[in-house]
Amino acid sequence: MSAAPAAFSSIPAFPSVLSPEQAALLEQLTGGLDGAGLWWLSGYAAGLARTQVLPATRQTALAMPTTQVAVQLTIVYGSQTGNARRIAEKLALQVEAAGLGARLVRADAYPTRELKNERHLVIVISTQGDGDPPDDARGFFDHITGKRAPQLPGLQYAVLALGDSSYPQFCAIGRRLDERLSELGAKRWFARGDADLDIDSVATPWLANALAAAREALKPQPPLATVTPLRPQATAASLYTRDNPYPAELLVNQRITGRGSDKDIRHIELSLEGSALHYEAGDALGIWPVNPPPLVDAVLAALALDGDQIVNHDGQTLPLREWLSGKRELTRLSRAFVAAHAAHAASDELNALLRPDRAADFARLLAQQQVIDLLRGYPGAWSAEQLVAALRPLVPRLYSIASSAKAVGEEAHLTVAHIEYDVDGSGADDSRRWGAASNFLARAAEGEKLPVFIESNERFRLPKDGTRDVILVGPGTGVAPFRGFVQERAVAGASGRNWLFFGNPHARSDFLYQLEWQEAIRRGELHRLDLAFSRDQPHKVYVQDRLRERGRDVFDWLQGGAHLYVCGDATRMARDVHAALVEIIATHGGKSAEEASDYLNDLQAQGRYARDVY
Repeated sequence: MSAAPAAFSSIPAFPSVLSPEQAALLEQLTGGLDGAGLWWLSGYAAGLARTQVLPATRQTALAMPTTQVAVQLTIVYGSQTGNARRIAEKLALQVEAAGLGARLVRADAYPTRELKNERHLVIVISTQGDGDPPDDARGFFDHITGKRAPQLPGLQYAVLALGDSSYPQFCAIGRRLDERLSELGAKRWFARGDADLDIDSVATPWLANALAAAREALKPQPPLATVTPLRPQATAASLYTRDNPYPAELLVNQRITGRGSDKDIRHIELSLEGSALHYEAGDALGIWPVNPPPLVDAVLAALALDGDQIVNHDGQTLPLREWLSGKRELTRLSRAFVAAHAAHAASDELNALLRPDRAADFARLLAQQQVIDLLRGYPGAWSAEQLVAALRPLVPRLYSIASSAKAVGEEAHLTVAHIEYDVDGSGADDSRRWGAASNFLARAAEGEKLPVFIESNERFRLPKDGTRDVILVGPGTGVAPFRGFVQERAVAGASGRNWLFFGNPHARSDFLYQLEWQEAIRRGELHRLDLAFSRDQPHKVYVQDRLRERGRDVFDWLQGGAHLYVCGDATRMARDVHAALVEIIATHGGKSAEEASDYLNDLQAQGRYARDVY
C-alpha cells in the first residue's frame, strides 16, 4: 500500500511531555495529514489547551470536519537519489513560511484521480539512466503521459527537471511531463528549469520564480491559532548535512577482491562517533571527493596554466589548483563544456558531434572521455577564469551503506569499486584515468578525516513486518545494502527468510564478503544464496539467469508476501533483472507479459518491489 500524502517529509519529534504510547498515537494521527490538516489540528489542540477540555477519544477529534485550504500549491516530486526530494521540501517550507497553503507529495503517493481538480501544481522530477523516470514516479508519469490523463484547462503548473548532461536523455522525463501537461490544456506558470549535476545553479532561481508565482496566485492562509505548527524539531543530526558534512575518521580501507581480479573493490569503514548522524539500513552515505592530484596536474599542463593563479568566481577566491581539486568536475564531461571547448578549439569535429543526428556518437564521447581527453584531443586556449566558469561544480557521490547501525554502532561501512583504467593500453602515467570519489577513497589512509553526510532513502526499506521473506538481488557492489539488510534482520530477530542473489566475474577473486555470507548461512541469518560468476564457464551466467532458473520458487515467495529488492547498475543489470522477473511471473503465474508487468507494478506500489539503481 503506498504511503499517504504528507505535508512534511519526516515525522515530527515528540515533546517530552508525551508518554511513548501517546507519542505513538500522535504519530499515527498526523502521518496522513497534509498542510491544511496539520494547521487545523494545531488550532484544535490549542483550543483544547485553553479550555483544558480533552476529547472523549482521539477518534472524535479525527472525525470532526476539517477546514480546507481554499487555494494551495501541490508539490509532487519523483526522486531516485534524494535530490528532487530535497528541492521539493525546500520549496514547501518556503511556501508555508510565506503563509501560503502547500501540499508536498511523493509521486507514488499522489492520488492521480485528483489531477483534474488541481489548480496550482509544481513537479520536481529527475531522469534516470537512458531517459527513465525514477522508481517512485513511474505510475505518476505513466498516468500523465497515457490515454487516461484528463484535460486540464484549469491548471497552472511548473516543472523543475533534474538530470545529468553526461547522458543523452538529459532531463527527458521532466521535459516530457512539461510538454504533456501543456498538451492537456494546462497553462505553464513559468519556464521549466533543466538542472544538471550542479543542481542549485538552476534550482535556486527556479525556486525564487516558484515562490513569487505562488505569492501572486495564492492567498495567504492565516493560522487558526497562534501556535507553532507541528514540525520536526532541530536535533544534533541537523548540524551535519550535505552542505555541512561531518569529518568522519577512516577506520578501515581494505581491498576485498583477490589477486588476479580485474576489479579493485574496497571495504570502507568510517566512524560517525559524536556526530549524532543516524541512518537506517538502505540509506546512502554522501562523500565530497577531491579529484586525483595527477589529473589536476595533467589539466594544468595541457592548458599551460599556473595552479597558483588566484581565480575569483561566484563570490569565492581560490588558487586555480584548489578550484580544480575540490570545486570542479574533471572526471565527467557535460554537453555545455564540450560546446564551450569546441568554440575555444575552433573544432568542426566537436561541433558536428553536437548535432542531433550525431546523438549516438556524442553519447560515446561522454561515456569514454574525461575533461583531460578533450583538452588533449582538441587543443584550445583557456584562461583560468574561463575554465573555472565553464566546468561544472564538483558534486558529492552517494554510496549505499553496507552496514546496519544496530549491528556496528556509530560506524558506516561502504563497498566501493575503485575506478582506475588505462585509456590506450600503453601503461604510461598520462594514460591513467580515475573516478573522482572512488579514487579519493582508495588513496585515503586510515585515520584521515573524510567529509560525509547521510542521504535518506525511504523507498528502500526492509519490511516492518519481520515475518516477511525478502529476496535480495545485488551483483558486484550492488550487494552493499544487502549486507546491511542481513545484519539488521539478524539483530532484530526477524523470522522471515533472506534469499540473496549475487554475481561477479570470478568466484576465486570476486566473491565479495564470502566468509560473512557463509557464516550467515551457518547461523541461519541467510537462508538461500544463489551465485552467478559470469566468467567461470564457457557461457556467461548472470543473476537474471539464476533468477530464471529458480523462477518457480521466486514466484512462490512473491505470492507468499515476500519483498523484492534490486541494487546495482541501472542501464543494464536492473533492466535485465526486471525483464527476467516479468518472464518469471508470466511463466509461473500463468499471465500475459502485460499482466506480469502490472503484477510487478503493483508490487512496487505496495512497497514490495524496491530498487536502488545508479
